[in-house]
Amino acid sequence: MKAYLNKQATKAADRRHPWVFSGGVGRLEGSPEPGDVVRVMDETGRFLAWGHYSASRIALRLLDFDESARVDEAWWQVGIEAAIHRRRGFGLLLERSACRLVFGEADGLPGLVADWYSGYITLMAQTPGVDRIKDQIARFLAERTGALGVWERSDQENRALEGLGSAGGLLYGARPPEDLVIEENGLIFQVDLVGGQKTGFFLDQRENRAQVARYASGVQALDVFSYTGAFAVHLLKAGAASVLRVESSARAAALGDRNLELNSLDASVDDKIVADAFQVLRKLRDQGRTFDLVVLDPPKLAPTRSQAERAARAYKDINLLAMKLLRPGGTLATFSCSAGIDADLFQKIVFGAGLDARRDVLVLARMTQSPDHPVRLSFPESWYLKGLIAQVV
Repeated sequence: MKAYLNKQATKAADRRHPWVFSGGVGRLEGSPEPGDVVRVMDETGRFLAWGHYSASRIALRLLDFDESARVDEAWWQVGIEAAIHRRRGFGLLLERSACRLVFGEADGLPGLVADWYSGYITLMAQTPGVDRIKDQIARFLAERTGALGVWERSDQENRALEGLGSAGGLLYGARPPEDLVIEENGLIFQVDLVGGQKTGFFLDQRENRAQVARYASGVQALDVFSYTGAFAVHLLKAGAASVLRVESSARAAALGDRNLELNSLDASVDDKIVADAFQVLRKLRDQGRTFDLVVLDPPKLAPTRSQAERAARAYKDINLLAMKLLRPGGTLATFSCSAGIDADLFQKIVFGAGLDARRDVLVLARMTQSPDHPVRLSFPESWYLKGLIAQVV
């Protein structure tokens, strides 16, 4: 089976971008089913790559640009082994650690995401091609890492775009325990692999949490979109005088309480509000509350560039509110995990919020995702997490 690309899609494939949108496919030869491996050609019949076919907006995910390659189970094993080797090189694949083992296209394995949590693995199969072989992949991941179990968390919205339903459950070995704990930067966190957001923890912020904590000594802090309190724990351990957590999920906020307890932190200097963050920020502003440090770590507001304009308004709104809650000279740690908002646009959004707040904003540091979430230069979408530490004066 073959897929012939038009000239524009061919240019992208020649630059080794792994996605081919449906409009880039001129014609199909044969009748590929979603998940089939097809030979990808240009209009003249020149070989470009092997790709997974999908009857979705992203019609092809390019797997290998070597015509002699054979995309079979052994091919996936080689790619997974290389991804695991990278994490071992980072020193992240330890008994009580947590890290991203496989990061999809960035690791050259489109549609596959896997995370390591203290001896257990969560797996996301994002495409029909990976969905077909997820059991074999789970077994191999466990064999190569010594994991006790592999739990599927294929419950992302993009699965519906691929014609796939939500899927979850045990793929290999033992079910993860409810009280599973991991260690990050010398601190301990309980994680919910079965019912937590994403795969249980926001692993991409590991280095950023430690960096933001450098500004925490003696401050009164506001941690917005706190989830299970990872930033709050880092801040309090670094000497923050107090932290107010804001989180919409009561379940996540309760796990945040547990994480403070696990790290022997004084609960009297921690408080939380379980409510919508935008509403809470406005209420705090109206009450005249102020803080020395504000952390903004919102969920993905613009998964694609088509949603960037709407999301930009929301990002500006929360950054504007945060700046109005900061005391003069206060510190703002602000993030965007939206692939549709690039670093330049994000900085412009924060600048615009500063103008509207009538504040000067001095960038002290730029942040990005942890190294177990590598960025493939031929796939700029893999650079999704942007962050700024700024002094607002």
